Amino acid sequence: MKHYDVLIVGAGASGIGLGILMKQMGCENFSIMDRGEIGETFRRWPEEMRFITPSFPSQGFGQTDLNAVAPKTSPGYTLNEEHPTGEDYAEYLELLVSHYELPVQTGIEVNNINKSENGSFEVHTSQGALTSTFVVWAGGEYQYPNQETFPGAELCTHNSHVHSWEDMKADEYIVIGGYESGLDAVYQLNKMKKSSRLLAKTPTWKIDSSDPSTVLSPYTFKRMREAIPEGRIKIYEQTVQSVAKDDGVYYVNTADGNQLTSHTAPILATGFKGSTSMISHLFENGKHGKPLVNDQDESTKSQGLFLCGPELRHDSHVFCFIYKFRQRYHVVAEAIGSRLNLNMEILNLYRKESFYLDDLSDCGERCEC
Repeated sequence: MKHYDVLIVGAGASGIGLGILMKQMGCENFSIMDRGEIGETFRRWPEEMRFITPSFPSQGFGQTDLNAVAPKTSPGYTLNEEHPTGEDYAEYLELLVSHYELPVQTGIEVNNINKSENGSFEVHTSQGALTSTFVVWAGGEYQYPNQETFPGAELCTHNSHVHSWEDMKADEYIVIGGYESGLDAVYQLNKMKKSSRLLAKTPTWKIDSSDPSTVLSPYTFKRMREAIPEGRIKIYEQTVQSVAKDDGVYYVNTADGNQLTSHTAPILATGFKGSTSMISHLFENGKHGKPLVNDQDESTKSQGLFLCGPELRHDSHVFCFIYKFRQRYHVVAEAIGSRLNLNMEILNLYRKESFYLDDLSDCGERCEC
């Protein structure tokens, strides 16, 4: 069987970003593997969806582009877009793979991973088995929608399954979920002159917090301020308990005893399960319901297995934005590099470029992580 020192699962933002660092540290026997193409998750975004974090080419003045995954690079500069589409961003990732000559293998699905008796990992893929001393799970979340939120959720259309909002032909929709995806859905429907009713368990637009993972972004606030006065969007602060379908009619029942009906499947924008559900036997779960890791972002259950990307949690700290989880690349690289005796001088650049966050005790308004 083929053996790697390091296997990175996922060729998205976190997988490519960490892969660049491993290459710069001199790791010669590693691979980045993805079941789709480079940036597959971003390619699956609805055509109209855009980054809510702005990209700006300020790296020449000591401030790194918020959406960059490597120092001295900028999606804003490369793409000439402040809020890139998913396809745009996948192009940026492809350019990085080409520039750094990363060993990416696409079209290979990882079906299962087990820890062997000798301490290495046995990885079973759609093209056979292999082994690796270290595994970095960077599979992300977007391709694993959660359609078990409440009874009848499977009757809804998850927002990640929408190829383009122009494909939505009905005149009115019910949207379930009050975070960025739900608000983006009603905004896009409004642009198509469609009416929508948004049901939100959490009124994110009212929360006072410095953490952008729990409140709406300024980008979304601005768009909603423009859209709501047009009168096609109605917002209800209610928790959905169930959805049922009878004779072509969808019934959405709320905790307040209200019932909304629609002849079109409701749009579900309540989040994702996360790809670590595929290898849940290798992780313990913390109180936040996400995989439990130590200070080096290593599984507390399986030594040598690291987590990188938007599923990463440390107590109340959520790393779901690129500019957040990229600050932990060095933590994983340092842990692996020290065990493989790699050259870690490049980490000095990552510190200088604010890609380095190892002290979470001061997180808050000053670092918003």
